[in-house]
Amino acid sequence: MPARPTSALRRLTLTEGRLFLRDPSALFFALLFPALLLTVLGLVMPWADLPFDETDPELAGVTWITGFTPIMLVLAIATVSFTTFPTLVATYRQRGVLRRMSTTPVPPWKLLVAQVLVNLAALLVACLFALALAVGVLDVGLPAQPATFVLAFVLTVLGTFAIGAVIAAVAPTTSAATGFGMTAYFVSLLLGGVWVPLQVMPEGLRRVAELTPVGAGSQAMTAAWLAQPFPTSSMVVMAVWALVGIPLAARLFRWT
Repeated sequence: MPARPTSALRRLTLTEGRLFLRDPSALFFALLFPALLLTVLGLVMPWADLPFDETDPELAGVTWITGFTPIMLVLAIATVSFTTFPTLVATYRQRGVLRRMSTTPVPPWKLLVAQVLVNLAALLVACLFALALAVGVLDVGLPAQPATFVLAFVLTVLGTFAIGAVIAAVAPTTSAATGFGMTAYFVSLLLGGVWVPLQVMPEGLRRVAELTPVGAGSQAMTAAWLAQPFPTSSMVVMAVWALVGIPLAARLFRWT
């Protein structure tokens, strides 16, 4: 008797999850790196307790590490979206796993769905771990506008995963996916405000950052965290990236 579709997908997801947990580099960079970096910066850097923006009466009472926490969550999203996910899909393509699965009763798209589920689970664990350390160790407060924060988080995930899916769709080899993904990742660190806060970026660079899913996500999540006005333009930017990128990835995807 053939396996039920939900049963096959569940087994594939569990198998992919076990393989993910056996990869030390994926475990460190996807799950631990954002939380550890945030904690070290908060404990060591002298600017961590300085006012987030002395020129703004409301933000003058917020510490830098509090304003930096949503940016580190965006870093966690970008790590999984641009590096882990596309590299694994390209590896399966290069090794012929997707082609061989096309000859079995289990269609290869279920392997991709299982990969997405595993990476989303890893992303949620990484963000919850970083949030727990921020609140418990660094005394960072929770988002002031939780509903807006959740919406910004979901749109950031969709927008960045859309780019990762396009990379996964067109990269012919593992090395190509790693190259494309790491390029997108390091550019996103700059445009997301990890290296240089968006508030002090040159005007032109800040405008470019606002049009990327990582930069827009960083602004929207920060606004929700610090009780600033609803970030409509950032939400629209991330939604457009998701609506364009995900169908484009589906159209460009190659099994072999």
